[in-house]
Amino acid sequence: MDPLAASLKIAGTGLEAQATRLRIVSENIANARSTGDTPGADPYRRKTITFGSALDQATGADVVTVKKLGNDESKFIEEFDPGNPAADAKGMVKMPNVNVLVEMADMREANRTYEANLQTVKQSRDLIASTLDLLKASQ
Repeated sequence: MDPLAASLKIAGTGLEAQATRLRIVSENIANARSTGDTPGADPYRRKTITFGSALDQATGADVVTVKKLGNDESKFIEEFDPGNPAADAKGMVKMPNVNVLVEMADMREANRTYEANLQTVKQSRDLIASTLDLLKASQ
């Protein structure tokens, strides 16, 4: 197993996983105020992502995978808004179970992890280039 190829594969799958995580967080933030269309209808439900690991046969490295995309089954928030088309007879509207502050923190963490994986790719690429330069110089 080539350690540099393995590090590229690990970082590459990390980039893919964090890109998916950023997409899910973005969907949650975009729908943080999306109510149902009819009185009493359920609003947008927060999406979740679960990561796992898998053995990459080509490199023999453990890589990150998106294990599962799911929904947060926590309760919806209810707000009094009698003018909303989704309001029930009491004027209550079910709001999404999305906490924008939590989503922003998750986005920040995903962004930092993405950047760390990107830096690993850059470092591995630089090491491979340096190795090739040394091999060329020795001939």
